[in-house]
Amino acid sequence: MEYKILPVGDSALTIVFGNEIDPEISRVVRIARKTLTKMNIEGVNEYVQTYATLMVHYRPLVIGYDELASRIDFELKHMNFEGDRMKKKTILIPVCYGGEFGPDLEFVSEHAGISEEEVIARHSKPDYLIYMLGFMPGFVYLGGMDKSIATPRLKDPRERLEKGSVGIAADQTGIYPLVSPGGWQIIGRTPLDLYDHNREKAILYEAGEFIRFVPIDKEEFFHIRRQIENGEYEYQWIREG
Repeated sequence: MEYKILPVGDSALTIVFGNEIDPEISRVVRIARKTLTKMNIEGVNEYVQTYATLMVHYRPLVIGYDELASRIDFELKHMNFEGDRMKKKTILIPVCYGGEFGPDLEFVSEHAGISEEEVIARHSKPDYLIYMLGFMPGFVYLGGMDKSIATPRLKDPRERLEKGSVGIAADQTGIYPLVSPGGWQIIGRTPLDLYDHNREKAILYEAGEFIRFVPIDKEEFFHIRRQIENGEYEYQWIREG
């Protein structure tokens, strides 16, 4: 396994595993994050996963860069990177496409030269790998969208997007878990609470897991919302391997 350990300021270092967006590199970064986290190295505050790197934030008064880099280098050289190769965990995300929930579906359809129904079919077909989370709690950076429905961002971002808004920006798709400004083309909305600070697990998913969008109608959208508000909804997962 090739990697580089580099300093980032005086209280962080980064482990560079590659320079491209690739599912295998992402898998390696994820294993490194999970394994190092379990080791509870004294002085380390946080591990932050990106597409191809793992940033390590630490307290320099507790552990210095040289000592931490040496410890991490030793652990990486003895780490098992084959353990979860066959495991797959997918959360099903119901989405009501178009209408008031997806005001840009028509534009995406026209840009792609296909019907709105076909946009929905192509968007909901893949299982999307969660490469990383960022920007806001629960915002996912996904891989695997059909490039035929890739669409440029809005020229003028909206000041407010409702939580659960599902959008497309270039060849990526994602979900806004909280009310936020945003410039993505919004094609639908999920009724799920993807982030809830009152929940034991505030964010439903993590990097390395998968998302599958499931089309629903408006009636089902509000039915699920009522279930969530009443504490009756059961989030649906598919586990393989």
